[in-house]
Amino acid sequence: MGSLSNSVPGMKKTLSSPLLRQDEVDRQQYPVKLMQHQEEPEHQLTRHIHQIIAKSLAPATMLQEIAQLLGTVFQVDSCCLVPVTSEKFDRAITANWCASDYLGLPHPDEIFSTEQVQCASEPTIEDISTIKNSLETGYQYLPLPIKAVLAIPTRFGGKNNGVISLIQFHPYDWSESEKQLLKAVESSCAIAFSQVAQAQVIASQEKYIAKSAQHQSLITQLTILSRSNLELNQMLQLAIASTAECLQADRGMLILLKYTDPLFRTQPKKQIPKAKATVIAEWSRDESSRTTQLETLDKSFSVSECGLCQRVFTSGKPVIINENIDQNSISIAEVFALDILPAVLLVPLENQGKVIGFLVLQQAVPRNWDFAELNMMEMVCAQMSNAIIQSQTLRQVQMLVDERTAKLQSSLELQAKLHERTRQYVEQLRELNELKDEFLSNMSDRLRYPLTNMLMSIRNLRLPGIAPERQAKYVDILESECTKEINLINDLLTLQRLDSHHERPQYENIDLNTKIQDLAASFEQKLAVKGLSISLNLPTESLTLQTEVESFNRIMQELFTNASKYSERDSLVQLQVYHQVKEQIDQVIIKITNTGLGISDEDAAYIFDRFRRGRGGRWTPGTGLGLALVKSLVQHLNGAIAVESTPIEDSNLSRICFTLTLPQFSE
Repeated sequence: MGSLSNSVPGMKKTLSSPLLRQDEVDRQQYPVKLMQHQEEPEHQLTRHIHQIIAKSLAPATMLQEIAQLLGTVFQVDSCCLVPVTSEKFDRAITANWCASDYLGLPHPDEIFSTEQVQCASEPTIEDISTIKNSLETGYQYLPLPIKAVLAIPTRFGGKNNGVISLIQFHPYDWSESEKQLLKAVESSCAIAFSQVAQAQVIASQEKYIAKSAQHQSLITQLTILSRSNLELNQMLQLAIASTAECLQADRGMLILLKYTDPLFRTQPKKQIPKAKATVIAEWSRDESSRTTQLETLDKSFSVSECGLCQRVFTSGKPVIINENIDQNSISIAEVFALDILPAVLLVPLENQGKVIGFLVLQQAVPRNWDFAELNMMEMVCAQMSNAIIQSQTLRQVQMLVDERTAKLQSSLELQAKLHERTRQYVEQLRELNELKDEFLSNMSDRLRYPLTNMLMSIRNLRLPGIAPERQAKYVDILESECTKEINLINDLLTLQRLDSHHERPQYENIDLNTKIQDLAASFEQKLAVKGLSISLNLPTESLTLQTEVESFNRIMQELFTNASKYSERDSLVQLQVYHQVKEQIDQVIIKITNTGLGISDEDAAYIFDRFRRGRGGRWTPGTGLGLALVKSLVQHLNGAIAVESTPIEDSNLSRICFTLTLPQFSE
């Protein structure tokens, strides 16, 4: 291959793993007449390598395509790419391409010699070491004796990261043009090798993250189990199952020791104690034949009769077995079933330096346990040891904790009640303060307005030459406003008298039907101003009520006044009277219903309190004493009064019903 200007005769085949076959890869035809273009051959070859890298293929596929391209362009018998990877990776990703003429030939017995290797650049000691290591990794699968090798180490970031090797199965002298072309593609291949290394790092990190997540989940499960109220054996059974499943073992066992001597007696190191071992928790993958065999094994044995357990006491370290043991040379307890599960990891459960048991994981095939898995096993054993030793103590502590928790809960509930009472008290003080402000504002208006009218009337009466009719008008104003002031003062005095003096009512018999009709007639004109009308529903036979007439009249007047103030214009005020017997007591029920803005549950709770007015009535003139006076008078008559607000469908209005209940009905 003295010149690269000759055409390469067709695409050469590749081998299957470790050398791929042509029918297992894409048949991509690369340009073979590199020198027929104006572009330099090294530039064109480098460009094709970059195109392969840009495809974002899997690392093995990318290297295989580059090896195929280089082998075809250089017209060699074989091409091998070996990235230099870290020792922490399980295996190296290499790519080998071989010419189709050598497919299917047997592997020779001839041993390859490193003396047949030439370096495309001036080699350093590091380069020679890198090439030598790559020979051992990448050439072990080549089918024929290697007679000539042209190799070059690739550099990325100032360090060797791989080797490109061109191979001939017959003696061959490499030309300078071939060496220069190989040196030209070194940097491009170094980029490819760097991507391979990065892919391995990412894959390793993803594997580590997944394993860390599994371990974290296991620790969380064991922590939850250790804090649960499960029985000890049940908790340990769940713990060993979770551990074995997380670490993907075929079988898990938890073995506890029962010492003949006290557990924590000081004993010489490496002495085999007299103790009985018993399997208290076991888990196995669901394989019926294996499970059946394991169930028939004896679950108890003596430590002095088991060499595996004795190794823990003599070495003080976990025991790992990945190969078949001659059970004639060492005694093994039957429970381990080494003929079925020969790979064993046995970790001691320790507390205060003493072995209290063993955590055992077994598998049917050998397994290399990494540091993270062994560290995880030690953490699991530490948790289980604490759970076993402290199980009884924890129960006693739990009882004490429950008792103190109950006391604390009681104390917290008491504090909560005190806090709620304090909050309610503060809320009441706030509401009372608001009531005080509202009362003072309201009363000042109710007192100042009549006095102002009276003062203006007096001043006008003093004017000289005032007409007699105007004098009469001002006198009427004086009389009306004085009456309002007197009524307001009388209401306040009446409320105070009813609260401070418990006088007996002065009962009289009245004709209830007649009294109701008279009161309604006296309010018809006042109601008519708002377009209101009254509907009376009285008993057919007139009722006789024994009551205090003055108090009854005032109650009905205030209820009619309330209805006239807060009823919707052009609506109907209904009054219903009937008799009922409840708990052997005769009662008279009087209901006054009007239509208006509804009363909220919050307003209904205090609507009968003095100086309290519902939100809907705060813009209507009034003192807030009317319904409070009604309630005091009703209680004075040993009766009761209630209010109910029922919304009307498809309307923002409600039906407000005041129900007056009076006892002492008599004929």
